[in-house]
Amino acid sequence: MTTTTAMNTRGQRILLWTVPPAAGLFVLAYVAFPVFSGPLSPTLTPEEVAAFFAVNNTGILGVVIMCNLIACALVPLFAVTAVQMSRIRTSSNVLTYAYILATGVGLTAFILADYCWGIAAFRPDRDPQLISLLNDMAWFFFIAPVGTIIVQNLCLAISIYLDARPDPIFPRWVAHFNVAAAALLVPGAFSVLHKSGPLAWDGALSFHLRLAVLACYIAVMFVVLVGVVNRQGDEQEALI
Repeated sequence: MTTTTAMNTRGQRILLWTVPPAAGLFVLAYVAFPVFSGPLSPTLTPEEVAAFFAVNNTGILGVVIMCNLIACALVPLFAVTAVQMSRIRTSSNVLTYAYILATGVGLTAFILADYCWGIAAFRPDRDPQLISLLNDMAWFFFIAPVGTIIVQNLCLAISIYLDARPDPIFPRWVAHFNVAAAALLVPGAFSVLHKSGPLAWDGALSFHLRLAVLACYIAVMFVVLVGVVNRQGDEQEALI
């Protein structure tokens, strides 16, 4: 294997192995983050929200730092996905570009949610109305912007469907999986219309289903990409 070929797949492998630590941090943040461990209800009064942030101030600020690390550690997963999409010659580069843009916007929304919670906790002596406003903004940034994730998943799925290679880069079931994941995230878009029930930001569909889908998605795509990158290395080595 030439040095260039080795570096090509080695770099992708190195990036992919940032995902398990990110998954570990994700689980830790979920367990440790007071806002999530029993998600805050949209029906709480501003005074109740402010009291919660005052009591859990240190824990919230600590997880804000952790969520920054999670966002950074997930970038490589999507970067490697985009690299592999670009190898599908019978597809179109526009799908890869759209995937990258959607990923960037989606991660930005995640970071904005994180910092809204952080700002609310940074000065717990603020007016309860302002703390409640920041909490509302955080939840909407975290739950409602599903459009970017849906675009991201559909771009990958379409690329896979258009792959005309006898031995496609991604297995065809990965496209079906991405379409299904996108569909399951749709309920979150309606969280802005509900303060209670399964579609509210703390509801079974908008919150619990969303987190379960995202956790499953990251785990499955990590395993898929490890296999795809390893096979790319084997194919390139066979050509030398």
